[in-house]
Order: sequence, then C-alpha cells, then structure tokens
Amino acid sequence: MNHSDLLAKAPSLAAGMAAADHSPDAQLSQTRHRAALVAGWHIAPGSTVLELGCGQGDMTAVLAEAVGPRGRVVAVDVAAASYGAPVTLGESAARLAAGPLGPRIDVRFGTDVLDPSVDFPRGTFDHVVLAHCSWYFSSLGQLRDTLARVRPWTRRLWFTEWDLTPVSDDQLAHLLAVLVQGQVEAAGSHSQGNVRTPFSREHLLRLLPEAGWTADSSEPVDTDGLQDGDWEIAACLDLVGSDGPLAALPDPMRQLVLSQADVLRAIAKPRGNRALAAYSVTAR
Repeated sequence: MNHSDLLAKAPSLAAGMAAADHSPDAQLSQTRHRAALVAGWHIAPGSTVLELGCGQGDMTAVLAEAVGPRGRVVAVDVAAASYGAPVTLGESAARLAAGPLGPRIDVRFGTDVLDPSVDFPRGTFDHVVLAHCSWYFSSLGQLRDTLARVRPWTRRLWFTEWDLTPVSDDQLAHLLAVLVQGQVEAAGSHSQGNVRTPFSREHLLRLLPEAGWTADSSEPVDTDGLQDGDWEIAACLDLVGSDGPLAALPDPMRQLVLSQADVLRAIAKPRGNRALAAYSVTAR
C-alpha cells in the first residue's frame, strides 16, 4: 500500500478505535502519525508482523491495514488487558477484533517475549515493530535482551521513538518532563507512567549491534499535531505532586526533581506544548 492510500485510510482507522469515543481528534492525529510511519516502511500486503508493546492498538490497526486480508499481525504487550484509562487495553482490542481488521490481528496481553514459554520458529515474521513503546522498558538491558530474543524470529526491525534532542525552544517543556520522569524511575521510585527509561537515538544505535541487529537507516519523524508533549507534562507534574513516589527518593534527588518541576511549570504552556520530534530506525 502506498503512502497516499494508507494516509487516506487514517480517518476510518481512527474512527474504529475505542479511544475515539472519548477523544476523536486526538485519536485521529495519533493514527495519522502511525499511518505516515508505516507508509514509509516496506511492509507488503500478505506480510507477517510481530508488534511489541502494542498498547491500545494505535499502530496495530495501521499495520493490519497495511498487511491486508492475507497478512497477519501478532501484537503483544506485557500489560494486562485491564490496564489503561479511560479505555482499557482489553476494551480497545475487543473493538478491533469486532471490526473488519479483526481476522488479521492476534492480540496477546500479559505476554513478555523474554519468558521462555513465549517462542516462535525461526523466520516466522517478516517484520518486527516497536513504535513509541521502548521508553516503557524497565532498563536498557531489558530492551537489548528483548531485541536479541526476537532476532531469530524475523528479518527486519522497524523502530520508532521520541528524539531526546530538541530542535526548538518550544520543545524544552516536553524534554524536561521526560527527563524528570526518567530520573525518578532511575532513582528507584517506580510508577505506571509512559516514561521509565528514556534514552537517545544515538544510544539505541550503539545498542542494536549488541542485540544482533545492523542498522540500515535512521530518519527524523515529524510529530507536529501530536498531543504527547501536553500529556507528558501533565504526567510529570502529577508525579511530583504525589507524596508517594518522591518520598521513596533520597533527599538530594527529591530536591533536584522538585526544582526541575518548578522550571517545568515556568516554561510549560497550559496546553498546546510542542512535542519532541521522533526518529525511525530500520535494521536487519
């Protein structure tokens, strides 16, 4: 499917997501972003795809559209089906399963590919996809081990994540919100947030060979119109405003986090904060 065809499908794909019942505009922008990503990848109709960290299925739906009725997407996530609000992962997956894309999708929650009981024959998949999910990992070691684990199962890796390097001053609030959350996690206070192990694009490129992958290309990805900057700023301020997470930190770290939160409040806008850019890496 070419770029224009997949992008043209974005409104109908977004409308089929359970989250669209609550935030249709946000869902549409998220789906368009993922459609633009997949349209630039070489995923032919009939392909088999393993998606890691599928979440509520934003990318799953786009991948299912790209592989067509003769293709297959196995979408896995370590989270339980009950995770998420205002729509749980299970509710979103049920909506996808009941729609026209359902026969192409196999969703497996509570599934960690590092568990020895999770296995596939060598070469089962044409592609493995990680899209905006790698900062959820508890450590870079866990990400490296995961990438090494799936290496025999597939030929190509398509990896997309936020880029820690800002290109303009109006992205600094998103950057600071991400770094603060990462510091809290690194100091040992664990949360259920989206950001647990933020890392740079350059760090990923150093990590890939350790997991048996050779990077082919790395390209910037436009994120204008996405709301993730606002979401992460709100999540960060909620985190530092809660007694529990900060109470577990050593006092010097807690004071550093509180001071950074003061800076975040000073530079962030009430809404409409510009998200960081993203990057896409392909590897074999």
